[in-house]
Amino acid sequence: MTRLDVLGAINEDVVARVQRAPALGETVADGVLRHQPGGKGANQAAAAARLGARVRMLGAVGRDAAAAQMRAALESAGVDVSAVQAVDEATGTALIVVDEAGENSIVVCPGANARIDPTRFERDPAVPVLAQLEVEAAVVDHLARESTGLFALNVSPARELGQLLWDRTGLFIVNEGEYAALPRLATAPLVALTLGADGAVLLRAGRRVAEAPSVPTSVVSTVGAGDAFAAALTVAMLRGLDDDVALRAACAVGAAAVADERSQPALQPLDEYLG
Repeated sequence: MTRLDVLGAINEDVVARVQRAPALGETVADGVLRHQPGGKGANQAAAAARLGARVRMLGAVGRDAAAAQMRAALESAGVDVSAVQAVDEATGTALIVVDEAGENSIVVCPGANARIDPTRFERDPAVPVLAQLEVEAAVVDHLARESTGLFALNVSPARELGQLLWDRTGLFIVNEGEYAALPRLATAPLVALTLGADGAVLLRAGRRVAEAPSVPTSVVSTVGAGDAFAAALTVAMLRGLDDDVALRAACAVGAAAVADERSQPALQPLDEYLG
């Protein structure tokens, strides 16, 4: 079974579904509120586990009721939470507004995610890592420095990267805005670039080596779609699937996530998306 350590944020998502997101200074009064597990790290860990990988979550939560709920959600997806740290800070929270078209805007309150101590993780450095940038830069750098297996990085939210990450990352995963914010990605060894309704492409040193169309679906929420795509592509590549096959599967998984209102959608094993 494919092994994967996922480093990243664990949040409680507080989601308000509205017909139309408010403009600055405006109030809308038709919201429907939902509390659900989230955080880019937790979303990707849950997705990878549901797709069939053996996943361990590397992150932190508080010592509050939300922490117990976030741990339980990860465990129900099949994720090993033994490395999730408990710290004296509130569990992270994301405030999310989702409109009628499924588009979202998000404010993240990091809480415990800003208190991860990477030196406390006891791990096999050869186990591949999938990370994002919702946690402190020093934590991501530490894992990259200590890892000898594949280090995959979802560059979200976009920020400048130190030389260590440029040197150590074997797979960058970005959307169009993130790709534009980091021109150096045009020369990176391997970049997965998502294009929304136009699907996704794989670039090796700026040269397109694979492409896949988007899969038609009913858009319910885009909150967890990018995370599901990142998890699926990483798992598919670790399984040794060809670039085209891996990318098509990741797009299919992303489409399944878009059709689910949850940040951690109910996915099937990866083989179900290889058609």
